[in-house]
Amino acid sequence: MADITDIKSILYTEKTLGLQEDGVIVVQTSPRMTKSGLKEVFREYFGIIPSKINSLNQSGKVKRFRGVQGKQNDFKKFYVTLPEGAQIESLAV
Repeated sequence: MADITDIKSILYTEKTLGLQEDGVIVVQTSPRMTKSGLKEVFREYFGIIPSKINSLNQSGKVKRFRGVQGKQNDFKKFYVTLPEGAQIESLAV
C-alpha cells in the first residue's frame, strides 16, 4: 500500500520548471513506489487522477568526502502528467 510518506520531494530544476508549464510534475520517491501506488496517492491526497505517469530508477552518485568514498541513496523519479486545467494548490505560484 502506497502512502504519501513515500514521496520524498518535488524536484525544482530548470528542466522541471519548464515541464511544469506543460502540466508535468517531477516527483522523487522511495525506490519501492509503483506507478499505480503513486496514482492512488495523487487521487487520495490531491483529488487529481494523473493522465500519464512515466518512471525511472536513479542510482545514487559516488562521492568523496575527506578522502573517504561513499555513495548517495538510490531513488525513483516519476514524471506525472496532470489532466488539462488541473493544478496542485501547493505548487500554485
